Amino acid sequence: MGVAERLAGIMAGVGDMTIIDGDNLLWALRQTLEEREITTELELCRALSRYFAVTGEPGQVVFDGAGPADRSEFDTVTNPEILFAGFNRDADSVIEERLKVNTSPRRLTVVSSDRRLRKAAAVRKAAAVKSEEFWEQVRRELKRGRPRKPEPQEKREGLSEGETDRWMEAFGLDQ
Repeated sequence: MGVAERLAGIMAGVGDMTIIDGDNLLWALRQTLEEREITTELELCRALSRYFAVTGEPGQVVFDGAGPADRSEFDTVTNPEILFAGFNRDADSVIEERLKVNTSPRRLTVVSSDRRLRKAAAVRKAAAVKSEEFWEQVRRELKRGRPRKPEPQEKREGLSEGETDRWMEAFGLDQ
C-alpha cells in the first residue's frame, strides 16, 4: 500500500485515535516556508483542534518537557488532548508507552517522522504517518472544511400537534 492510500485510509476514519509527536510536527513545520504562522505549541494545538473538529476524530499531542508554567491557555483546547512528557521523560517514551498499553493498537495512528516511533507503531500494528504527510492532510482538510448540515426546522419549531399526539399515544401517555 502506497503512502497516499495509507493516508487516505487513516484520514477516512480507519484510526480511532491519532497520537502526535508535537515537537516533531513543529520541527517539520519550521522546515517549510509556508507554515511560518505556526511557531508555538499553543498555535499548533489550536490548528489541530480545528482539524479534529472537521474530522470528528479524537487526538492527542505529546510534547517534550514539562510545558509552560501557566497552562491556562491550553485549557481552551479540548481536542486534541495535550500532554507534556515531564522532566525525566521525552514525548517519544510517552507515546511508546501509550502504544504498549493500548488494547486496540490497530486503531491508533502515530504521527512522527522519528524512526523510533514509527518502528514502535509498526511492532504494535498501529498506523504511522510522517509529520510532513500528516500536515499536508491537515491543510487540505482545513481548506476544504465540511459543510455544516442545517438544523432541522422541527428543532426550532417543535413537533406539530399531530406528531405530539402520536408520540403521546405511542408511549401510552394521556394529555
